[in-house]
Amino acid sequence: MIEYAPLTGKQADYIRRCTDSWLNVAEGGKRAGKNIINLIAYAMILEVHPDKLHLVAGVSLAAAKMNVIDSNGYGLQWLFAGRCREGEYKNRDALFIQTKTGEKIVIIAGGGKANDAARIKGNSYGTVYITEVNECHQSFVQEVFDRTLASSKRQLFFDLNPKPPAHWFYRDVLDYQDLLKERGENPGYNYEHFTLFDNMSIPDDRLKTVLATYDKTSLWYMADIKGKRTAATGRIYTGYTVKDVLISRKDIEDEKFIEFSVGIDVGGTDATVATLTGFTVRYGKVMLLDGYYHKQGKETGYTHDRYAKEIVDKIEEWSKTYRSFLLSARIFAESADKLFRQALANELKRRGFNITVTPSYKKEGIIDRIRLTNILINQGRYKVMGHLKPWIEALENATWDEEERQKGEWARTDDGSYPVDCLDSSEYAVQPFKPRLEV
Repeated sequence: MIEYAPLTGKQADYIRRCTDSWLNVAEGGKRAGKNIINLIAYAMILEVHPDKLHLVAGVSLAAAKMNVIDSNGYGLQWLFAGRCREGEYKNRDALFIQTKTGEKIVIIAGGGKANDAARIKGNSYGTVYITEVNECHQSFVQEVFDRTLASSKRQLFFDLNPKPPAHWFYRDVLDYQDLLKERGENPGYNYEHFTLFDNMSIPDDRLKTVLATYDKTSLWYMADIKGKRTAATGRIYTGYTVKDVLISRKDIEDEKFIEFSVGIDVGGTDATVATLTGFTVRYGKVMLLDGYYHKQGKETGYTHDRYAKEIVDKIEEWSKTYRSFLLSARIFAESADKLFRQALANELKRRGFNITVTPSYKKEGIIDRIRLTNILINQGRYKVMGHLKPWIEALENATWDEEERQKGEWARTDDGSYPVDCLDSSEYAVQPFKPRLEV
């Protein structure tokens, strides 16, 4: 007899919410129990669902059978043991299940190729479970959404390991569902993030032994164990590691800053960002000390005057935090936005701050700015305060635009999948000092 480990409160709550949710997503690290948790919930739904025809899928037919039908003794054929059989339905692999509400036919399919979408057309499905959904082809997943529109009780189940934030599944599916949920417009969206630490079948002593073999600052650990969406391929700042770059307030207590710089990137429908950078004695280190970040949209953008006021509020705060700030501070603001620079200069003057606002320096181009940051990181001279979460996310997830690379151009991915504006802002603050940094 199979012995089940107890469920955690988080796992039980996720399963409970599945009953009334149309979209159920279990994302996270490897060996987190995502597949088993979804199988328990999915079996409960199949037991009472009014529709007869359903679908389970994976990147391939074999993956779907292994992860959903068998699942090492925890799959549907075991959860419905004694009342199910494998067979074919209209020349498609299927599992036939006897339930409280009659026979259910669960078609099994692979979805990793563009033409796999054609194999599930012609049917309307009551429910769908796709394992490792972000490994499947985009056209297949889109077809799944369409094929469940006529369901008596539409319910989709997905599990996935993390991909880079720019992956199409986040961009086209989850990001939008998250946005609707934030607005209170998506009550049927059930998302939960699971990690290895949620898997009660792994004893604590064994877990400690296993984790001791990982570098906890590596992207490998961040993606596979902590289940974070990280860009592991095509990364720009390959020398970046948390342990070498992140600093705290305590770390800078004994540092002497000889100059301060503020870089400002003004967003249209993106973020407006100001980054405070401090340069230590002899320009030995570059430290991102604090920042202003506001993510706007078409309906939530501020006026130039409001951004100027809020950024000067931060400048006033910095002048009180760092005694030498007003003696050396310089501001480099978005060169393409003259109106903002004027609004900022007016606000500074009104508040009694004698700081010059200079257009950001872009003559050498973005590649030179990126190269400078990379050199400083690799030399151990680039530091970021731990509370600057959007800046850290940007450094971790910045990637080269693959389409541009194929054309022979080097460009940073700028599709809204990570806060790239933080990189622009910090570069505006640092680039003018390149000659003094002696890189």
